[in-house]
Amino acid sequence: QVQLVESGGGLVQTGGSLRLSCAASGTIVGINNMGWYRQAPVKERNLVAVITTGGRTDYADSVKGRFTISRDNAKNTVSLQMASLKPEDTGVYYCKATGLGGAYWGQGTQVTVSS
Repeated sequence: QVQLVESGGGLVQTGGSLRLSCAASGTIVGINNMGWYRQAPVKERNLVAVITTGGRTDYADSVKGRFTISRDNAKNTVSLQMASLKPEDTGVYYCKATGLGGAYWGQGTQVTVSS
């Protein structure tokens, strides 16, 4: 069993920055990809950014150039640095880890960008 705990969400004005962090604990076996997903009100949960064990990254087009994902494999943590935030970035951000044991989700952290 793997537990993911996110932190760092909050309320920020347009143009501001936030940093989200996610820590994995428990029986961690062969975690490969770690990523962040966003779910806006009454919308589907969509990929924001993902990073492989080797450090390869992929971003949603809407956040390219503004968000940066990083991870510490030794500590089993993943972070998302968000800059130039826009109201459309508002939503609940979920951390996800995938590995030999399957896929695991965190409980989510709310990010609200005011206009």
